[in-house]
Amino acid sequence: MIYQDDANGISIIDTGYLQTHTAAAYLLLEQGHAAFIDTGTNHGITHLLTTLAEKNIPPEQVDYVILTHIHLDHAGGAGQLMQALPNAQLVVHPRGMRHMVDPSRLIDGATAVYGQEQFQRLYGDIVEIDSDRIIQATDQTVLDLQGRELLCLDTPGHAQHHICIWDAQSQSMFSGDTFGVSYPEFHREQRSFIFPTTTPVQFDPGALHASIKRLLNYPVTQIYVTHYGAIRGNLDEIADDLHTLIDAFVVLVREAGESKNREQTLSENMQRLLWQRLQDQDYQISENDFYQRIEHDVKLNTQGLLSWWDKTQAVYG
Repeated sequence: MIYQDDANGISIIDTGYLQTHTAAAYLLLEQGHAAFIDTGTNHGITHLLTTLAEKNIPPEQVDYVILTHIHLDHAGGAGQLMQALPNAQLVVHPRGMRHMVDPSRLIDGATAVYGQEQFQRLYGDIVEIDSDRIIQATDQTVLDLQGRELLCLDTPGHAQHHICIWDAQSQSMFSGDTFGVSYPEFHREQRSFIFPTTTPVQFDPGALHASIKRLLNYPVTQIYVTHYGAIRGNLDEIADDLHTLIDAFVVLVREAGESKNREQTLSENMQRLLWQRLQDQDYQISENDFYQRIEHDVKLNTQGLLSWWDKTQAVYG
């Protein structure tokens, strides 16, 4: 399956990152025109273009490619996609614009983490985008998709270059990574198991708390997270889970402190915490399958928390 149609002209597209149902891009249709929200990596662009073709939308009628933020699992394919969409404008937070025009720092940073071979396997060649085709989405920027207004909200916490998109017509919020991670096997009709994503290097717990609260100031019916799909049900309770886990993660990194094996300690403690939370909500999944599903997230969360902790200690001691 490449895509799944949801309500209100919204399609959920699997970008094929790491494994199925791990990272989504979203296609919004309105009166024969379209907008993409997030792109995934270069390896998933064929999925986006195939979905567009199956919807009988010419590439010339895609008006916007909107990035929630510039982490490469969300935005790595933006340059290649823009080459295929001659009339589209890229929409990105002002802090992210320069990295879309010149992605060299993004490439260097990710290569330092993964190595050249693994970087290519995950992301491919990152294509730069002409600055004349970019809209800098400051807070409250409104995009007009054939009369359907899409409101861009500045939502730091996961990253300083993060925006969320409010679609009043469908009462949907496209939250990128601000509203955490909840894979399909963790979705239920009235409650979804969810946890924060604290990826390096700009995690800020206070800002993330504030951004999550801001999202629920709108009359939201569903929240579309990049990892993965639509979250519905009691969104206030689900948000409470996120707030609780953000604080719990901060406690875990504080306890790990400067210990010799702090990365391993933090990672193992995070796994145990999330497994216990899942058990408390009575999900039927084996412990081994659960750990495999969240392994990549736990690794990145651990790195992000330690990065935040080290910067905090450097400032406040």
